Amino acid sequence: MQESFNEILKLLLPEIIINYFELTSYKKENVALHLYLKEINSLPKEYLQNKLSSKGFFDEITVQDFPIRGFKVYLHITRRRWLNEDTSKIVFRDWNLVADGTRVTQEFASFLKEINRF
Repeated sequence: MQESFNEILKLLLPEIIINYFELTSYKKENVALHLYLKEINSLPKEYLQNKLSSKGFFDEITVQDFPIRGFKVYLHITRRRWLNEDTSKIVFRDWNLVADGTRVTQEFASFLKEINRF
């Protein structure tokens, strides 16, 4: 059943979300669907040669994604951070999830730009 659920999520969410985050919960309101996502504990490729230790999470951010069946969709994203024990610096993935100057995903921003052309 979990595999079927993941296949449905792949149709609804950006690929980067499916590959690097797990859905921890959701909340349906009158006009909005809130999806709560937490970054999985897989080390960033650029730091595989370093010794990293998990150091918790950044504060949650919220971005708006494509509407689904008349519901506004909000992704509540919690990103992970690690301590690079070789340099004593905090490291994290550079997601570029939020389009420049907006609070929506890059895919959704591209979609809005495209429909405004017509």
